[in-house]
Amino acid sequence: MNIISGGTGQIGSALANALLKNGEAVTIISRSSKSAADWQAKGAKFAVADIYDTEGLHHIFKTGKNIFVLNPPADPLTDTDLQERKTGASLVAALKGARPEKIVVASTLGARPGSRIGDLNTLFELEQGIASLGFPYQIIRSAYYMSNWASSLPSIKETGEMVSFFPKGLKIPMVAPQDIGELAAKFMTTKNGQELTSIVGPELYSPQDVADEFSNALGRKVNVKVIPKHEWTAAFKSTGFSKEAAASYAAMTEIAANHIELPKDAVKGKITLQHFINNLIRTQDK
Repeated sequence: MNIISGGTGQIGSALANALLKNGEAVTIISRSSKSAADWQAKGAKFAVADIYDTEGLHHIFKTGKNIFVLNPPADPLTDTDLQERKTGASLVAALKGARPEKIVVASTLGARPGSRIGDLNTLFELEQGIASLGFPYQIIRSAYYMSNWASSLPSIKETGEMVSFFPKGLKIPMVAPQDIGELAAKFMTTKNGQELTSIVGPELYSPQDVADEFSNALGRKVNVKVIPKHEWTAAFKSTGFSKEAAASYAAMTEIAANHIELPKDAVKGKITLQHFINNLIRTQDK
């Protein structure tokens, strides 16, 4: 049995679909039963559990041979670093004594020790916690999600502007969640493998590239509105982030823009930015 935490998100769904397509047994864990019937119709088992329910998660994890671990982003209204450290610790504690053959972990490119740098330190701590359990594991450090730009679509349609915290010409690695899920499926169904793997897209992309693809897909000009660094924290707070979350996200953004090196041996996903944006528009317009 393959257990997928966060199984209804974009990465988890891609992973589950890939495993089911190959005839693998799958149990999806979600905090809500909303999509249970849909997944059960595809042949998956569905378990409802809150990520803070360590004991409940443990009972589910004990039924799995391979386990995919994804620590979901905390509500930005809260202290995200504090909450994500709590949920990460809950996942690690729930895995103790579960005896899986392999654990596959979703992490982020640039994960590192530190404090108040968002996913970069909270996911690094998750990596360290998983490694300490003594079970075989593989960590997938993913580049900036192409799907992060999806939230810009409503304002793009309304104003013709796309907001970016990165300089509009800055080329950074980006990857589609579908490619991450399919790589995770490969890792879930093979023994051994290197413990740390990075995944990026087919090429580097800039915010200007993203805006250009939105322009092409929508048939209208889309301009990039760059938020200067000294306004980052205020900009996050203006969208409802807590003071703590805004500071952490600003610190994480600064590192992502200036201090993350592209691994030479990174896996390259197949989905281009153009394909992702076109599919996003097509899906939104249904």
